[in-house]
Amino acid sequence: MRLSLAEVQATARALLVAHGFNLAHAEAIARTVTAAERDECRHHGLFRIPFYIGALRAGQASPDAEPVLRDLAPAVIQVDAGFGFAPLALELGHAPLAERARQNGIAALAVVNAHNVAALWPEVERLAERGLVALAFVSSAPYVAPAGGTKPLFGTNPMAFGWPRPAGHPPLVFDQASSASARGEIQIRLQEGQTLPAGWAIGPDGEPTTDAGTALAGAQLPFGGVKGSSIALMIELLAGPLVGDVLSFEAGARDKAGTGAPCGGEFVIAIDPARCTAGGDRTAQLEHGERLFRRILEQEGTRLPSDRRYRARERTVREGVDVPRALLERLEAISPGQQASRRDDAFGGEPS
Repeated sequence: MRLSLAEVQATARALLVAHGFNLAHAEAIARTVTAAERDECRHHGLFRIPFYIGALRAGQASPDAEPVLRDLAPAVIQVDAGFGFAPLALELGHAPLAERARQNGIAALAVVNAHNVAALWPEVERLAERGLVALAFVSSAPYVAPAGGTKPLFGTNPMAFGWPRPAGHPPLVFDQASSASARGEIQIRLQEGQTLPAGWAIGPDGEPTTDAGTALAGAQLPFGGVKGSSIALMIELLAGPLVGDVLSFEAGARDKAGTGAPCGGEFVIAIDPARCTAGGDRTAQLEHGERLFRRILEQEGTRLPSDRRYRARERTVREGVDVPRALLERLEAISPGQQASRRDDAFGGEPS
């Protein structure tokens, strides 16, 4: 079914509010969900609404926690999400992080006690739009076996990177899991009855599988064997012990209701390019980066990271997005009260 982005955002917001989220959290989450649908990252879009609601119903996520901002050092800030979902905490920390990076050349944001089932690229893209280089790291629940192992231990543990570009070019951004696939990609394939590519997962018996259900019962695999496993290990440490929060297997142990919405930490770094050279010429630095991008694009069949999302964004802003009818039916099924009328109400309004 084709929905406008306004309808996507209003639908998400209405469902979240109906289940008890306060307006501040509902709007922040809805913005994140809409951005994912806009960029055709379906596994972080409306598909995730039941995860937000499930964690709230289980009593594990707060619907109204007010994030608390703390100064830890001149170039380090912390936002305690208070066991709410991450989008509102990240929005609170964004401007102070950017300001500290301008002041000090580099700054870090530690988000703690945050439930997170969202994509990671929005926070680095926002920083890159301000002319900052950005990195973000977040752990997850124990879904991924370490290289050579057969039991889940690491999270899918994504990392994201943002690089600002000259006027007229959107930032270069990538967001990728340290596992061979995101968890949501397997979950969507299960719902749609599709098989998995080889190398994504193993079953509970430790044997390779292309069956989505068997994969979810077993373990996902790191990309690139030991290389992806080492990156997952690094992210566990950065988003856990470094910021004073939990490791993925600890997050999984306290998700006793099996909501699939892990609660833990996120670590974000922002760097001002102009403070990283003696001359401080940001224009020259960015143009130097463009030389690399041009060389990449000279080769047939190549593209820059995030180009696919930006092309999708141009299209969906005009044309809307296709949402599987089965997903809309799932959302209607969890909507309290008169589902049909609530859905009609949800499809009004404009995105904020």
